[in-house]
Amino acid sequence: MKRILTFLILTITFCGFSQSKNEAKLLLKEVSEKVKSYDNISIDFKYVLENISENVRQETRGDVVMQGEKYILNILGITRIYDGNSTYNISPEDEEVTVSSSKSDDDDSITPSKMLSFYEDGYTYDLDIVQNVKGRKIQYVKLTPIDSNSEIKNILLGIDAQTKHIYNLIQIGKNGTKTTLTVNSFKTNEPISKSLFTFDISKYSDYYINNLD
Repeated sequence: MKRILTFLILTITFCGFSQSKNEAKLLLKEVSEKVKSYDNISIDFKYVLENISENVRQETRGDVVMQGEKYILNILGITRIYDGNSTYNISPEDEEVTVSSSKSDDDDSITPSKMLSFYEDGYTYDLDIVQNVKGRKIQYVKLTPIDSNSEIKNILLGIDAQTKHIYNLIQIGKNGTKTTLTVNSFKTNEPISKSLFTFDISKYSDYYINNLD
């Protein structure tokens, strides 16, 4: 009888985990399909980096416009443009533009163009808690890197259950660092200039151009 009860408990537990994983997978699929259906996406966000043991806390705001793989990101006084072939980091403080090819970017880094789809590869996932944020139901999905050597311990992805848009991303590092990106506004299919993702070198004639290629 004890063996039967143990078997039933393990079976029920396994089925519960399996159902949770399937629900998480379906939810992430819905999010991915929704994101890919837009011509472009404009996001204003808050970014917080914390490490309690090191007494570190940094908070800033930024914005990004994405169209396919292309993007223009503004954060910490720096503008970053990716035109589909090259990345341009523009620093007015240093009067410098750093240029690199897409191949020189770290494939493991979560770039703006990957921000809304990075979870599609390299992670296992499970449903986590549900929170009510100003009347919005936010369902969290916990992502764990498949690579045991990853510096990331896990990621919590908060998803608006109604719109299927990402509300926030909480990344926990193995070194105790916690980074949180919270979306303040999420706009889609806005009218944007055709030259938005084009780097115009004539605007930076007084800047030092640091070409890494």
